[in-house]
This record gives sequence, structure tokens and C-alpha cells, in this order.
Amino acid sequence: MDIYQALIHPFLFNLVKVDPEWLHQQTIHSFSWLSKTRNHPFGSCLNKSLQNSLCLKNQGLEQNLFGLNFPNPVGLAAGFDKDGLAAAIWSSFGFGFAELGTVTYHAQAGNPIPRLFRLPLDKAALNRMGFNNYGALALAERLTLIEKESNLPIPIGINLGKSRITPLAASAQDYLQSFCLLKNLGDYFVINVSSPNTPGLRSLQDVNMLSVIFDLLQQENTSDKPLLVKIAPDLEWEAIAQIVNLVKTYKLAGIIATNTTINRDGLKTQVIQSTGKSPADEAGGISGQPLFQRSTEVIRFIWQETQGQMPIIGVGGIFSPEDAWEKITAGASLIQIYTGWIYQGPFVVRGILAGLLAKMAENGLNSLSQAVGLAHKNQDEGRGNGEQGTVKSP
Repeated sequence: MDIYQALIHPFLFNLVKVDPEWLHQQTIHSFSWLSKTRNHPFGSCLNKSLQNSLCLKNQGLEQNLFGLNFPNPVGLAAGFDKDGLAAAIWSSFGFGFAELGTVTYHAQAGNPIPRLFRLPLDKAALNRMGFNNYGALALAERLTLIEKESNLPIPIGINLGKSRITPLAASAQDYLQSFCLLKNLGDYFVINVSSPNTPGLRSLQDVNMLSVIFDLLQQENTSDKPLLVKIAPDLEWEAIAQIVNLVKTYKLAGIIATNTTINRDGLKTQVIQSTGKSPADEAGGISGQPLFQRSTEVIRFIWQETQGQMPIIGVGGIFSPEDAWEKITAGASLIQIYTGWIYQGPFVVRGILAGLLAKMAENGLNSLSQAVGLAHKNQDEGRGNGEQGTVKSP
């Protein structure tokens, strides 16, 4: 029996008067404690118990991408562990990698509270956190301490954002300052220019502004750390194509598709219980199931634009093995979850991995890498056999 779904989820999601952000903070603090005690007898025993229950290892799930070995394709998305408080423990929950942040050069409080809302009818969340974090220096100090104690068994990514107090014209320098502090402590880095919750941030997705950021970071990137860019789902196709070309020009490692959406179309939730307002009247980005279709379309488009030659990390509305399989066969080599983990609980990672292995077996595949972009390959074969189907245009 899934204890989380049977007991914990109903309890947490019926606490209407409790701020979801407060619950999130308590969870992170608990995981931080578990992380700090992982080398003590009790903590070690608890960690092993978690691993036995939540982890699933299979060679067919492993991939090597941009020089890093990923034991499985399911990662923790940025935003859950902004300050790396539980960085050392995410592998015990079955994740194949984890992305910390978003972190900014300057520590900042973020937007006024309340700023995180549940939309249970939509299996979604609405947030306008505003990059609240302790700053790049604090994260660097924490990761340095963790690395002294033990090697982390999974790749750790670091998601970089722009400090709110930094003018847009100085954005590139702001990203560079964070990267300089952290470049030896992360396995890969993400340039986040797509959050809707920092004023003007999404304007940095303009290729002229983005090229300045890419250029400055790559000049500093003497160790060739993988750099990726995270884009918004609300961009026009032409704008995405331009970013894809820019990623090629500056030889970035790949693209994360996508961040949260500002689109409110089709939501079942008419009123947010904790505020009495409509989601349309609350600023912020939507994550979870309402994002699934659009983020998958963006993945499909990037795959088509690059002929499958650019690694894509797919994120947005993944709750089940079927969701993960659709993202991967659309072109994502790796996937990330956040909202799905909150709604489904910690057993969801193992469930997704088991489901992916079953899908691979059904399709006669020995390696997950063979499934990446499979939907495009099958459509191409169909056309070659005289079928009328065509690749779906986003």
C-alpha cells in the first residue's frame, strides 16, 4: 500500500488553512536533518531503508549525457531545494539527478507571502516565489561542506537566476558572478531566463540579450561544465527556434523544456480556497498537469528543429509512467518532476522507473536511450511504408 496516497496526502491536502509554503519548508528542514545525519548510525539506517523502498536500479535506465552518467532519467526539478539543504539525500529517494536552485548572486526574500497555492482539481500548483534563496555564496559554502564529507552519487545541477536588484542591462554579469562562485561545485548549470515571477526576466529570452549571457558564461567556463538554458512554454515557435540556433552557436549542452506557464486556459479550479480568488486573478506560473501538453509540444518541436541532436530535459506535468514515456518518446533524454512528486508522493519515482522498464520491454528496447525520440522515428518509418500519417506540427 502507498502510505503517502492513503494517509499523508489526504491529511496534507485537507489542511486548507495551512500555507503550502510552510509545509514545504518543514519538509525541506526534515530532509536537511536527514541529509546531515546520513553518516550517523540512525541516519544511515534510515537512508538505507529509504533506498530499499524508493530506489530502482537497472542498467537499461542509465545514460551518459554531456559527459555525465545518469543512473536513471528521473530528476528533481529546480525550485524544490533552492538552497541545497537536502542535496546529499536526493539519491535516497530514487532520483537519478537533482537540480538545486534557483539561486541568485544576491540573497533575496522573494515575493510577498502568500505566494504558493494548490489547485487540486487540476493537479497543479500556482507559484510566484520570486527566486527566494540565501544566495550563491551560501550555496557554495554548503556544497563545499557536503563534498568534504562524501561524494554525491548522482549528478547535481545548479539553476542560476538573476537577482531582482540587478538591472536587466547588467544581467549577464549577475549570472557570471553566481557561476564563478559555484562552477566547481555543480555537475551542470542551467541559465534560468524563463521564470514569470521576476520582473522583466523573460525578456532575457530575446536572442540579443541571451547571446550576451551565453558568451560571458562560456568565456568563464574553462572547465567545460555543461550549460543548459531553461525556456518558457509561452514562447512563439519562431522565438524557440531562434534560441535553439543560439544554443548551437554557443555550444551549450542542451535545453530544459519548460518552466511554468502564465496561461490560465482550461483550468477546472474556479476559486483558490485559501484566497477566495480565481487563478486568473493571482499572478504567478502554473505547474503540473495543465502544463503537460504544451511542454511536450515544445520538446517535440526542439527535437524536430535539431533532428534529435540536442539533449532535452523535459519537465511539466509528469505524474505517471505514461507521462514520462510520452515526454521521452517526444525527444526528452531526461525528465524532471516537482508538482507530480508533491501530489503522488515519494513512491512516484520508483513507479515511473518501473513503468518505463515495462514500456521498453513492450517495444523490444534494451536501453532507454533507444526510446528517446521514438515517436518521431516511428512516424518516419510509417511514411516510408506509404502510410498517410505525418509528424504532428506543434
